[in-house]
Amino acid sequence: MTVHAGGLDRPGNPHVLTSLKDILAHARANQYAVPAFDCVEDVMVRAILETAEELQAPVVIMGLPPDIEGNGIVYLAGLVRAVAEHHSVPVALHLDHTTDLTLVQTAIDLGFTSVMVDGSSLPFAENVALTRRAAEMAHPHGVSVEGELGHVGGMDLEATECGDSVLTEPDEVARFVEQSQVDALAVSIGTSHGVYRSLPDLAIDRLQLLHAASSVPLVLHGGSGTPDDQIRAAVRHGICKLNIYADCRIAMGRGLQQSARTMRREDPLPRELFGDIKREMARVVSDKIHLLSAQGRAWARDGAA
Repeated sequence: MTVHAGGLDRPGNPHVLTSLKDILAHARANQYAVPAFDCVEDVMVRAILETAEELQAPVVIMGLPPDIEGNGIVYLAGLVRAVAEHHSVPVALHLDHTTDLTLVQTAIDLGFTSVMVDGSSLPFAENVALTRRAAEMAHPHGVSVEGELGHVGGMDLEATECGDSVLTEPDEVARFVEQSQVDALAVSIGTSHGVYRSLPDLAIDRLQLLHAASSVPLVLHGGSGTPDDQIRAAVRHGICKLNIYADCRIAMGRGLQQSARTMRREDPLPRELFGDIKREMARVVSDKIHLLSAQGRAWARDGAA
């Protein structure tokens, strides 16, 4: 099971998924960013991929460990691999935020095209060692690796703990990239995970230094709720991938409330139960694609990025 430039190569099903390395190389060369959505199966995946197809935008589908426990990772991988071939846009399948190398191996085996190993809470040398080990596992299979330097804090997924952020130091970037062998680097410039308690003020001056020091594309986590003008400035100065989750969850909650208000029968049809949820989710996906100037950026999956 290997990933070649342009996609995941399998007998009878070539070039279904695209490597994160190829997607971000195209974004960096053309000065836009790719939206990356944490999600679970079915309604979320369909809303994301059908909207990306309509707007001809490359997209990253991500699975977050708490959401893909048990068979969740199998369902997500199987669904995305099955439906991606019915879309013309480049699609990467990405394992988000893990420190578990066993889970990294599972993702590789299931056909994920990238993994994000988060050693950002560790001392520099330990972060390098963990991230490089993941790269040594992933790269022989053509799977891309994203690391994190500095630390993006904020609320955990259960909204029970709030961690502090530590901004990325520009003088550590080149050393980290070289020693860890990452293909993409998540940096901390003032965003937070989850729903903001107060609006951020992104350190764009610092981002310019990080971009100048990095030989690989930069990633911004905590994209939900960040003011649009700050996101646009971040993209102009080197961000090539924006991670989004809380905004999608808010949209789905809004859609659920709408469905509950309009439901007329005790045995609602699935299209009635999930229709508003999908529409609200698709609206967020469309907004993010346009915000990042990713619309119309798709290329033929069997061609070079």
